[in-house]
Amino acid sequence: MRAPPACKLLYPIIMIITPGGFSLQPNTFDVLPRRKRITLFKTACGWIFKHFFDDSAVFKELADYYNKALFRFEFKTVGERNKALKLLELRGFEVELVENLREYAVKLPRYSKYAPVLKNSVAMIETPEWRIFLMKDLAAVEEAQRQGAKLVEVEVKF
Repeated sequence: MRAPPACKLLYPIIMIITPGGFSLQPNTFDVLPRRKRITLFKTACGWIFKHFFDDSAVFKELADYYNKALFRFEFKTVGERNKALKLLELRGFEVELVENLREYAVKLPRYSKYAPVLKNSVAMIETPEWRIFLMKDLAAVEEAQRQGAKLVEVEVKF
């Protein structure tokens, strides 16, 4: 005599153990939405960041601080910065304040192709040999390194 397949034996057991039968219900626990990150840098001229807002309402609320020529937001005082921080946190952003710029600064030789690196930078300075960029976040630093940029070994003031 041949033994019945295991699934035929287990199904009635599951039916007995699980009232109402065996059902695969999705787990409906609450998942917190992923917050977008913005890195806010302390520079000689105040606090700066670069970000493209999907929601134009957020941009409009910060529009007074937007520098069109440099494509970045600038806050000259701590009060302005704090006001922006509150607004961004209320809108679901996680803001990281950075005062030590060293791990965000990369350089390229002055006469090399630099447009792709410039696009993701918050600030740039030029020396006779180098173009030095302050990148908008660590992911932008990694991308710049893939494009040939090197981390700056010394303290740079932007």
